[in-house]
Amino acid sequence: MPVAMELSRIIISEINDQQVVYLKEVDGPRSFPILIGWFEATSIDRHVKHLETTRPLTHDLLVAAIEELGGQLQDVVITELRDHVYYARLRVRQDGELLEIDARPSDAIAVAVTCEPPLPIFVSEDVLNDVMREQQEG
Repeated sequence: MPVAMELSRIIISEINDQQVVYLKEVDGPRSFPILIGWFEATSIDRHVKHLETTRPLTHDLLVAAIEELGGQLQDVVITELRDHVYYARLRVRQDGELLEIDARPSDAIAVAVTCEPPLPIFVSEDVLNDVMREQQEG
């Protein structure tokens, strides 16, 4: 069963290529970082701070395209951690079917915060267990 998470922190560094978002368990103590790119981090940060742009950016475009094509974004699920790489799915309802679209977690989180209201973010229990084990070993 996937675990409900929330975005708890965004760290944007001007001197590093890797940026960091932290997800925290909604009803529990677990949290973990995900390294992401600068563009995704600034997109997430912009939406969290409710900063407007004059034209739609990539994540705005994706949300608008899905909605114009009759889809309803439902949630984001981080499904896997394999070789230190996270995998995610955007889940979209369309014509009564649930479509799962492969996505990088950074893009999935950016889409989640682009939606109004923001989409729920879930992480599979297996991923959380793997991350917690890595944190204890590290």
